[in-house]
Amino acid sequence: MKEKESSYYKLFIFALGVVICVLLGMGIIMISIFSAVYKNTKLEEMKTAGDLFSSCVKASYDANGYITTEAVLELQDQFMNEYGADIFLYDGYGNCVLAANDSSRDHLSDELKDLLSGDDYLDVYSKAYAKDQPKLLYGTMFYLRTGLVDPQKAYVLLYRSTEDISSFTVMTVLVYTAFAMICIFLSYLILKRRIRRHSNFESEFMRITEKYSKGDFSETIPTNMNGRLKELADRINSLASDIESSEDTSKTFIANVSHELRTPMTTIGGFVDAILDGTIKKSQQQEYLIIVSNEIKRLRIVISSMLNMTRFESGTLSPNFRETNLTDLVIQTVLMFEKRIEDKGLSVEELDSSRLMAVVDADLMQQVIYNLVENAVKFVNEGGTLSFSFEEVDGICMIGIRNTGEGLKNTEIQQVFDRFYKTDSSRGKDITGLGLGLSISRKIVHLHNGHIVVKSVYGEYTEFQIQIPKDPRNVKE
Repeated sequence: MKEKESSYYKLFIFALGVVICVLLGMGIIMISIFSAVYKNTKLEEMKTAGDLFSSCVKASYDANGYITTEAVLELQDQFMNEYGADIFLYDGYGNCVLAANDSSRDHLSDELKDLLSGDDYLDVYSKAYAKDQPKLLYGTMFYLRTGLVDPQKAYVLLYRSTEDISSFTVMTVLVYTAFAMICIFLSYLILKRRIRRHSNFESEFMRITEKYSKGDFSETIPTNMNGRLKELADRINSLASDIESSEDTSKTFIANVSHELRTPMTTIGGFVDAILDGTIKKSQQQEYLIIVSNEIKRLRIVISSMLNMTRFESGTLSPNFRETNLTDLVIQTVLMFEKRIEDKGLSVEELDSSRLMAVVDADLMQQVIYNLVENAVKFVNEGGTLSFSFEEVDGICMIGIRNTGEGLKNTEIQQVFDRFYKTDSSRGKDITGLGLGLSISRKIVHLHNGHIVVKSVYGEYTEFQIQIPKDPRNVKE
C-alpha cells in the first residue's frame, strides 16, 4: 500500500494543519500581548518623566515667578536625552512656552485642551506635531500658583516616536516565525515518523488479514505497536488462533461423530439383519435385541448432545421442571452401563442411599448423569470402584460420582469442561466420544442455577459433583 493511500495520511495532513493553525493563533496572540506590554512600558516611562518634569516646572515657577528659567531648559534637555522624548510646555492660553525645537512652536490645539482638561492623556496620538506619523503622547495639565494671584493653567506634552514599538514588533514577529518554523519542522518529522510506522502496520494488517480470510493462518499480526493497536493485534491474533484451532477441532469432531454414529448403526444393522435372515436363533434374539436397544439409546444420547448444544447456543433450550427422584435417576442410568461394568469387573458403592428429591428437568438431568457415569466407566481402572454420594445441605442437592484410576492432571482439570476438549488421546485415554459431554453437562446444571465441580488426585481418583438447588425456580438470578 502506498503511503498516500493509507488512512493515516489524511490524519497526518490534518494533524500538521492543526499544528500550523495553533502556532499561527498563538503567534498572533503572543505578538499582540508582547507589543502591548512593550508599548505600555514605554508609556509609563513617559508618564513618569512628564510628572517629574511638571513638578520641576512648578517648583521653578514658585521660586522665580516665571517658567522658562535656565534650570527648566537644562532639565528639558536632560529629559529629552534620557527618555528620547520631545517635551513641550504650554501656558493656559495654549501658547508654546517651551518647545523641543524652534520649528515646532505650534499653538496647543483645542482638541488637546479638551482632552487634558478632563484627565491625563497617555496613548498613541495620530495628530502630533510631526504629521508624517503618529507618536506616543503623554499630556498633563497642572496649575502654577504665585502668592495671591489666581492659579494659572499650564500643559506639558511629551512625544515619543513609535519606531521602537514597530521595531520591537517586527523583531518579535521574526523571532516567533523562526520558533514556529522550527516547531513545524520538528512536528513534521515526528508526525511523519509515527504516521509511517502506523501506515506500515496498517499495510501488514491488511496483508495478513487477507491471508486469514483465505484460511491461511501461517503469520501473525505484528504486536510492536502501543496502546489500542497492540490490543487489537493481540485480539485478532488470538481470534485467528482460535479459528485455526476450531478448524482442526471441527475436523476431529466430524471424524468422531462419524465414528460415534457409524459404530452403533453398524451394530444395529448387523444384528437386525441377522435376526431377519435367521442367522440368530429365536432363543438368542432377546439378548441381541437388548444390545440393539442399548445402541439406540447411545445414538439418542449422541444426537441429543449435538441438538442440545445447538439449542444452548441459540438460547432456545427451556427446561421442563418437575419433582424428580434423583437417586432413582442415577440408578436407572447406571443400569444402562451394566454390561460394561461387568466386563471391567467394577465395584459399585453407595447406590442404596436414601431418596434425594429435587425439582429438575428429568431428561436433561439424566443426560448430565449419563455423561458423568459414561466418563467414570470409561476411565476407571480394571477391577476398580465406582462410588456415588447423595446429600442435601441448606437446600442444595449434591450428587457425587467418583471413579478410581489414573485421575486428571491439573492442566486437564482446567480444560475438562471446554467444548470439544478430550483428554490425551495419544495415550489411549479418550479415543471415543465427541468431547461435548462435560461442556453440555455444565450448561444443563447452570440452567438449573447450579454448579458442577471436579476433584481429582492424579493416580488415585476423579470425582464430579453436581450441586443444584432443591427447587431452581425459587432461586433469584
